[in-house]
Amino acid sequence: MAKADIRIRGRSFSIACTPGQEMRVQRLAEQLDARLTVISSAVGDIGDDRLLLIAALALLDELDAARQAAPSAASDAQAATLLTAMAMKVEALAARLESGGAA
Repeated sequence: MAKADIRIRGRSFSIACTPGQEMRVQRLAEQLDARLTVISSAVGDIGDDRLLLIAALALLDELDAARQAAPSAASDAQAATLLTAMAMKVEALAARLESGGAA
């Protein structure tokens, strides 16, 4: 297991991660630290526990909104099935028209 060394609010941490993911973890930690700085500026000194709680809730809110805005895999599959069925009907109709049959 690899380790990423990060700093959050001036404190150093060593975080276990998948090998090759160290830089990603460090970038995420930098983003979290920046977000905590913004929140701390807005709400004042409320302690790290509450500050991290607010940040976690804000991040989960953003994730939930992104999930709701993104089309689901199920609706993509349904759309693909519908398009395939429609294409088959159009092809059958075209074949009937080419053979001189009534539509």
